[in-house]
Amino acid sequence: MLNAMASADIGDDVYGEDPTVNRLESMAASLAGMESAVFASSGTQTNLLALLTHCQRGEEYIVGQQAHTYKYEGGGAAVLGSIQPQPLEFEPNGTLDLKKVETAIKQDDFHFAETRLLCLENTHAGKVLPMDYITRAGEFAKEKNLSHHLDGARLFNAAVALNLPAKEITRHFDSVSFCLSKGLGAPVGSMLCGNAGFIKRARKWRKMLGGGMRQAGILAAAGIYALENNIERLAIDHENARLLAEGLSTIQEIRLTPDSAATNMVFIQVKKNSSPLSAFMKSKGIVIPHGQFLRLVTHLNISKQDISSVVAAFKAYFASR
Repeated sequence: MLNAMASADIGDDVYGEDPTVNRLESMAASLAGMESAVFASSGTQTNLLALLTHCQRGEEYIVGQQAHTYKYEGGGAAVLGSIQPQPLEFEPNGTLDLKKVETAIKQDDFHFAETRLLCLENTHAGKVLPMDYITRAGEFAKEKNLSHHLDGARLFNAAVALNLPAKEITRHFDSVSFCLSKGLGAPVGSMLCGNAGFIKRARKWRKMLGGGMRQAGILAAAGIYALENNIERLAIDHENARLLAEGLSTIQEIRLTPDSAATNMVFIQVKKNSSPLSAFMKSKGIVIPHGQFLRLVTHLNISKQDISSVVAAFKAYFASR
């Protein structure tokens, strides 16, 4: 990946003159089964571009209460776009109940913000949305005249878990964002895909948000390498997560949440104060956050041997208490 970055052909991406960025955008659009794509610095920015492009000031989007676009992106849609979020609780499997969504859609009445967009997330907390639900949600959005965006930060984890091309998931949406970092291993970057007119408008928002980059091909080259080499190997991360969950499940002081290791995430609850645990693990070269509820994520720099070492360290800690 570093070699690809070092040898990248570059130009001015603001003017559409960076050949490596152009190649990356074409590749991303093809993988998503959409007409066009735009490269941005982060998933937060691509999601914000989507919300700003789909919705006008004073309009509304329906989203999960724990969704990244609502909870973890600084309220950008509301702060920068005057777009009102209508959050709903996720179902245990990461879906939004479409009956509850229907109830939340506002009537055509000047008292209300007009509901414009339905936003889903796949994967959500490592869980893969079922394909029958994705199909129904797409049909529902069309029936209700809503635009439909997918925060697919870990889209390819979902595709690998389902053993489907990513475009089989994304064809039910009007737009999709996905990260080149995280499981795919690039240092920087996310993609927003949609039809040509949508992406043209999104580029203007990217410029206004300060996202226009010059010789961005250096970064785009890493994204191309990631898409060419690091999608199928996500299955290794899923297997390592399964092994991690299996190992931790034997420790009495740890409780795994349901659906852990559905893809590359394991969620655990530690029954006792975890501050000493964090310090102990750090002494073993393992960094975990403080708190009783922990998210453990496998990725391409984590080996099967690393999983064994982490499980052994957890066991050693609780054996010493």
